[in-house]
Amino acid sequence: MDFNFSEEQQLLVDTVQRYVRDEYSFEARRDILKSPAGWSREKWQALAGLGLTALNVPEEHGGLGSGPVETMLVMNALGEGLVVEPFLPAAVMTPVLLTRIDDKAAAEQLLPDVASGERIVIVAHQEPQTRGEINHVATRAEKTSSGYVLDGVKNVILGGGAADELLVSARTAGRVGDTDGISIFRVDPKAAGVTVKDYGTIDGQRAADIELKKVAVPASSLVGAEGKAFAAIEAAHDQALSALCAEAVGIMKAVNATTLDYTKNRKQFGQPIARFQVLQHRMADMFLHSEQARSMSYLAAIRCVDSDAGERRRALSAAKAIVGQAGRFIAQQAVQLHGGMGMTEELMVSHYFKRLTAIDLTLGDADFHTQQFIAASNAA
Repeated sequence: MDFNFSEEQQLLVDTVQRYVRDEYSFEARRDILKSPAGWSREKWQALAGLGLTALNVPEEHGGLGSGPVETMLVMNALGEGLVVEPFLPAAVMTPVLLTRIDDKAAAEQLLPDVASGERIVIVAHQEPQTRGEINHVATRAEKTSSGYVLDGVKNVILGGGAADELLVSARTAGRVGDTDGISIFRVDPKAAGVTVKDYGTIDGQRAADIELKKVAVPASSLVGAEGKAFAAIEAAHDQALSALCAEAVGIMKAVNATTLDYTKNRKQFGQPIARFQVLQHRMADMFLHSEQARSMSYLAAIRCVDSDAGERRRALSAAKAIVGQAGRFIAQQAVQLHGGMGMTEELMVSHYFKRLTAIDLTLGDADFHTQQFIAASNAA
């Protein structure tokens, strides 16, 4: 299989890496984290100016019409810089869901603004008991004469506090755990009955818990056919898994480079500790883990849109499990090689450690996806 990138793809990589290197330094990121919002609208507009928010938006709606491979390349570069703006939820999950849900009116109204970066639209799907099972939707949408009334709780919604508009999943029919009966509704985060609790997560990202108490929405807020949103949610979820794996690979690359540089400069017994054979073995193992994770990330990007559901599930779960294990190993080794300094806020390696830990836990951890892989293999 040819893993060489096209000239356009390489140009995309170079552009994002240059932006991260020149505009998203460790100090700049620290200042953003200290700001009241915890992320920067200015940086978001800069990403939009590079065309990144348009990456997954179809051309007919003002986007670039790119796919998972281009998203993988962008996430690699954003991972190296630990960019905290809500790229994954707003520029990957949302346009994929709106493209797959087959609602021309919603796509025409939302996707051009998503592509331009003018509006941040966030999918609010995860709930307290989801635990990686995306068909676990307990939030209810009761039909009324004028529309629907939503009741439920969504939690740890990535980028939820930055949302100009929410795409909320709710059950219009069936029981919790059914794939049928799940619908998507457009909800104003400032609407009566909606409470958004925004907070920072351990890795410097932002998330929100969203409570909906008898939130009345008009019938026009329904996106797509009633009760038929699961396939679109699954598509957004699968491409988000691929993107997360890619981000982790970018972080691993940065961790390995940072650790190698540190061991070349840190001296013990009159010589750089990089000369100690036992530490060379550790760094070789870190490199091997990162290369294996990279290969699985490529597989995830290729397979995340596979029409064969079983093949897609096996590839994505295998990738997420292996990337999670590799990230944990590399991060732990990096901190040990840095010594006590590796745990301090002043060193980037501690921030890499936290983000890799969070990525493993996002959308199902390594253990969960190992079980998913087994289940998908048994069903084949």
